Amino acid sequence: MRGRYFTAILVFWLVSGASVSAAPVFVDGAWLEQQLSAPKIVIVDMSDDDTQYLRFHLSGAVRLPYDVLVKERQPDNFAGSKIGLRARRAGPNAGEGEPQGRNGHKVMVRLDDAELLRVLGRLGITRDSHVVIYDDLGGLHAARLFWELERIGHPEVSVLDGGLVKWILDGRRVVNAPAPRKAVTYERRGIGRDNEAGLRDVQPALEKRSAQLLDVRTEEEYLGDPKKPRTGHIPGARLWPWDLAVDFERGFVRRDDASLRKMLAQVDAGPDRTVITYCRSGHRAAHTYLTMRALGFENVKLYANSMNEYSLALEAPIKQGKKP
Repeated sequence: MRGRYFTAILVFWLVSGASVSAAPVFVDGAWLEQQLSAPKIVIVDMSDDDTQYLRFHLSGAVRLPYDVLVKERQPDNFAGSKIGLRARRAGPNAGEGEPQGRNGHKVMVRLDDAELLRVLGRLGITRDSHVVIYDDLGGLHAARLFWELERIGHPEVSVLDGGLVKWILDGRRVVNAPAPRKAVTYERRGIGRDNEAGLRDVQPALEKRSAQLLDVRTEEEYLGDPKKPRTGHIPGARLWPWDLAVDFERGFVRRDDASLRKMLAQVDAGPDRTVITYCRSGHRAAHTYLTMRALGFENVKLYANSMNEYSLALEAPIKQGKKP
């Protein structure tokens, strides 16, 4: 009986423990500077411009442009809504925020799991790596990879607080020599964190108030344009622009926990309920996901396709104006 108990505990740990990161969500420059030569550490540069990496970057950092983490998909490929119909009806003058591409439309979505694992392998990342990500935008790009790694259950992933900006302001060493790593095969094990929301998750949240929707775009985007009917916000969503979390005056670092908790509480986003973040493409919303994970929120999800998908769903209601 006792043996069965410990076996059950072991199985539970192998299956579910993989989704719990053993590393802090944010690390600072002082810590990372001491870890630069640690074989387990893989530093990923996600600065906004490829030329920035060529000018200078952290020693040992491998380059990953944000665009590598997303791909274009035709709206007709989405299941469960009349998205394709709207895509065909809308013309070249579709409203701002309504995706454009082949035949006038495209939607940027995340990579399939197999594609993501190949990207990680090319960067020399294994399941045993402690991945530390940075950018020069207060974590805006880095947050997307953080979300992806939590989604697939990578055990150790962190973001450098303040990124390249704070690193430079603190006078820490940078280099301009590329730092290629040997390609590996990333082997996924166990299950990841349940941190992704889709259109089917947003609809019940809207109807049953089972989750708090958080719109992290600008106020202008939230309000919508009366001349463009498929602009505005998802009914019930509260406005909380993603950049409220960043203290730009102090080197693009995150604001203190107390301030963030207070601001989030004002929009009914607390640790005791499920929160779904969204923006236009899932880019900015991933940053708010990162912010909330750093605060210890367990029930936070990213609507990765966000308004790019939602605005094309004919049956999905959209509200304009200041009221949620």
